[in-house]
Amino acid sequence: MNNDIKNIYGFSDELMALARQAEENCRGAFARIESTAEYCGAKVLKAFADNRVSESCFYGSTGYGYGDIGREVIDKVFAQVLGTEDALVRFNFVSGTHALSTALFGVLRTGDKLVSVTGKPYDTLEEVIGIAGEKGSGSLMDYGVEYGQVDLLPDGTPDYDGITAAVKGAKVAYIQRSRGYSFRPAFTVADIEKMVQAIKKGNPEAVVMVDNCYGEFVETREPSEVGADIIIGSLIKNAGGGIARTGGYIAGRADLVELCSYRLTCVGMGKEIGCTLGMNREMLLGLFMAPDVVAAALKTSAFASELFTMLGYECSPRKDDPRGDIITAIRLGSEEKLCAFCRGIQAGAPVDAFVTPEPWDMPGYTDKVIMAAGAFTMGASIELSADAPLREPYAVWMQGGITYTSGKLGVMLAARELTD
Repeated sequence: MNNDIKNIYGFSDELMALARQAEENCRGAFARIESTAEYCGAKVLKAFADNRVSESCFYGSTGYGYGDIGREVIDKVFAQVLGTEDALVRFNFVSGTHALSTALFGVLRTGDKLVSVTGKPYDTLEEVIGIAGEKGSGSLMDYGVEYGQVDLLPDGTPDYDGITAAVKGAKVAYIQRSRGYSFRPAFTVADIEKMVQAIKKGNPEAVVMVDNCYGEFVETREPSEVGADIIIGSLIKNAGGGIARTGGYIAGRADLVELCSYRLTCVGMGKEIGCTLGMNREMLLGLFMAPDVVAAALKTSAFASELFTMLGYECSPRKDDPRGDIITAIRLGSEEKLCAFCRGIQAGAPVDAFVTPEPWDMPGYTDKVIMAAGAFTMGASIELSADAPLREPYAVWMQGGITYTSGKLGVMLAARELTD
């Protein structure tokens, strides 16, 4: 670590010494992260070459978007990179939750059963399913879809026997890879492989759907390579590489992707329609950059975990733990410390560093949420950000960092704010 950074930010000698030691302790973790990024980068580059990406793919279409070469190539590139038969990659997806909702409504029908095998889904999906919100709003349950849930075991691991029993008769078995607002570990691809085996043991016909948000390129394999039938993610998280300004993807079995495309556009047209308005270039460039950007986010996350462990806080995962996503959760213990941490992260942002984050009633959440996110793209959690609901155990979930240098400095500013 360059000692002159101290003069720029006025860090104390004590914090500089702690940060240097944390960084040194992370050397082994950093080497593993960089090795994964190298492999994933090669995989992406090969997909670009195999699918003949050219400048003509960057040109946008208008109106109906018939015959948009770039749109078709993007789908093929994503499918190859993610190890699937087909993909639906569109800027029209306004969030990861929108892409997940499209997939759920695309595959499920009245009388079908949905089983979440990783406990309660992320807050924003509760109203989509119908386990929260008002009846009659158009949730899955309003349309006659039955919902079941297999809670995780007390140690945060999947209940494999419970999964096998619960999925009998289910149309979709749903896996959430990332932790949401819980302290359980994010699931690795190896964990997902075991869940897929438990699902198929109980119901070979069940469609295994994985919320892959925050997980792309964290490992050398994706869930689709261990038996997941369909995976979904956001382009303002890992897969967009900090370049894509909006969008999402659905990738998997060709028949399932087609059903989802009918939900996004309309039956009979599906993937064959939809203009791209000049967005192709940034989606392709974002995917190309994604493995290295994810590596920067993972290094930031490992550094934060080690630094705050040294400061006496409980962190998950620790620097050397297997990682299933880019997130580090830090148990801070009080609302005051939670807000101080977020102020520090905001102060380290390249955009809106002067803003003071405050808790607010965020749409789709049951508790007030505080969010620090000074990003080039609003809500882009591949950029350094931190957020948390104001409830026990007053833990914060930190993610992102499109460069390791900026991510590290943001983490140090959060540490200074807390210690002050």
